[in-house]
Amino acid sequence: MKEEIYIISGMSCAACSSAVERVTRKIDGVERSDVNLTTGKMTIVYDETKVKPKLIKEKVKKAGFGIRADNDDQRTTDGIDGEKNNSQRNELICAVIITLLLLYVSMGQMFKYKLPVPEIIDMNRMPENYALTQILLTIPILYFGRRFFINGFKALFHRNPNMDSLVAIGSGSSFLYSLYLTYLIPYEPHHVHHLYYESAAVVITFIMLGKFLESRNKEKTKGAIKKLMELAPDTALLVKDDMVTEVASESLKPGDIVLVKPGAKIPLDGIVKSGSGGVDESMLTGESLPVEKSEGSEVIGGSISYNGALYVEITRIGEDTTLSKIIKFVEDAQGKKAPISKIADKVAGIFVPSVIGIAVLASVIWTIAGKDFSFVLRIFTSVLVIACPCALGLATPTAIMVGTGLGASNGILIRSGEALEITHNINVVVLDKTGTVTEGKPVVTEIISNGISEEELLQYAAAVEASSDHPLAKAIVERAGVITKQVTEFENVSGMGIRAAADGKRIAVGNKRLMDGVDVSEFESDIKRLSEQGETPMYVAINSKLMGIISVADSVKETSREAVSKLKKAGIKVYLLTGDNKAAAEHIGRLVGADEVISEVLPEDKAEVVKKLQAEGNKVMMVGDGINDAPALVQADVGAAVGGGSDIAIESADIVLMKSDLNDVYKAIRLSRMTIKNVKENLFWAFCYNTIGIPIAAGILYPFNGMLLSPMFAGLAMSLSSVCVVSNALRLRSKKL
Repeated sequence: MKEEIYIISGMSCAACSSAVERVTRKIDGVERSDVNLTTGKMTIVYDETKVKPKLIKEKVKKAGFGIRADNDDQRTTDGIDGEKNNSQRNELICAVIITLLLLYVSMGQMFKYKLPVPEIIDMNRMPENYALTQILLTIPILYFGRRFFINGFKALFHRNPNMDSLVAIGSGSSFLYSLYLTYLIPYEPHHVHHLYYESAAVVITFIMLGKFLESRNKEKTKGAIKKLMELAPDTALLVKDDMVTEVASESLKPGDIVLVKPGAKIPLDGIVKSGSGGVDESMLTGESLPVEKSEGSEVIGGSISYNGALYVEITRIGEDTTLSKIIKFVEDAQGKKAPISKIADKVAGIFVPSVIGIAVLASVIWTIAGKDFSFVLRIFTSVLVIACPCALGLATPTAIMVGTGLGASNGILIRSGEALEITHNINVVVLDKTGTVTEGKPVVTEIISNGISEEELLQYAAAVEASSDHPLAKAIVERAGVITKQVTEFENVSGMGIRAAADGKRIAVGNKRLMDGVDVSEFESDIKRLSEQGETPMYVAINSKLMGIISVADSVKETSREAVSKLKKAGIKVYLLTGDNKAAAEHIGRLVGADEVISEVLPEDKAEVVKKLQAEGNKVMMVGDGINDAPALVQADVGAAVGGGSDIAIESADIVLMKSDLNDVYKAIRLSRMTIKNVKENLFWAFCYNTIGIPIAAGILYPFNGMLLSPMFAGLAMSLSSVCVVSNALRLRSKKL
């Protein structure tokens, strides 16, 4: 099966995206086809042996839409979109000015106190000129709104009517009827009172305004991706043969050395070869404070050198860079539909034909009721114009786009709309211990000495361990800092520890087996306590006498307890899952406040634990490092991988938390809840608007209070409905996680 993304042009509403989905899903061999109205992209999965790209393109074009592969340069596309927006803005300004003139001429003479107009176009004295002036003012507006007529009738002829079809039929009917009456004015002057030129023109102008505001707001929903794209600098300072040359960033290759000055952006992923300083990674990881980098540190392309010059060796380029993967991650999430959108999609697929049917039915009923053609036309046009499949189609994707963008700016990458939706139902979070709840590397937690200062004990131990690559040895050396002791006669005893000489004394550092013949009874209670906490006591003997213990353990992250507390307050049960022994696991569980601890579990059995929790009716999120926990991450309803930027491509996870901070688990769930709430608000508004608006436009209130909706106000209401939905989604951008 092959997955491809295409750009679909010519779509104006949910009926369009539904039509494209319908024709492509009918192709034999297509497994899935989803069209995102907001991004204009179609994601299609098909069997290459049965389906060719040419066939897909033919089907889409036959349905009346444009299609091209999603491999164009982004900046070129942005330039085309920018010119298109400028053109639409200019046409909108002209349309608004002419519409105001038209309203002045047409409506100004219908008030009790008439607005002054030249006598040559006075409605009562020169009705023919009055009507002709309106025609001359209406035609330019119809030209500015020509895309509604071109796209609308084109879609109608392809039997895929959309919102443009409704506008074209409604506005076109009003104009043609008015044109017919204009020819009759010389014979029946009273027809001058039944012209609908202003309705035809104002409907077009209002919808142009609504579409313009909608498109601007939709562009804002893509802000997260655009900001990420802007992070990559165009140029870099290449260091070669002791010379510094400014080159295009895209020309760099792995192994190149670049100079990053203070305040400059790091062009691509790499490793610091020399220099040190803070690097601002906030746009990539959400980490607000600069991260200190020195020789050997990994740096992410797009991050900013805060202070200090860095010489960086490039390690990844193109699509392999962290920034490219983040952008791909966010784009994929914004392109994939959430299950909740299926309701709106089903409605949108039959919406426009249903509205046309309602308009015709209402017209027939009012004709039978004895109303004149002018009244019936008003009903017919109002019903067509007020209906808005746009609001239905935009309700879900706009909220999903803003939600995933907000997550990305906080270092939370969500793979799909489906993952974002499921997350809000999570009631059980299973946390892997090592590297998730804990730091994932051993550190010195406690020093106990007798007859020697703690600092001196640490110095002797560090001097002995300095030549070892063992993680426990590294923890002791790191804690000691600068080592002041010199050792000789170094002996590595496999599986036990190290013996050496320092200051004329015989030093032994290791486990209990290395202490053969050494009395350890003085420290037995401490050794037992530390062992039960899952820590590893390192014995330090000097001249065959045990002088102290240095305890090393994988320490709990500072934020873990706070994060677990937040999850529990949100009504979520927290499990700690680990392969450690029961005593050590329960100690960590108590430290962080986990509800339950499941210990001594092999990596391959973790998925079974998740499955068991799901069988009990729970919605489970598994949080792990994304590698050893891969089976459990896949089994869980939502898999969340905790790790740095270099681990973002973990395929088994639905969510990647860029910072190794468990607080982001709570933030991801909160983000999901806020986004789905926003989607439901949008869907409610869209359904409610159409449920109330269409009957009113059909004249349901007329027999009771004489209320009849003008096509002009119907057009305004229709435009505002889409703008309201997109604006409501944009509110998410200001939310704090």
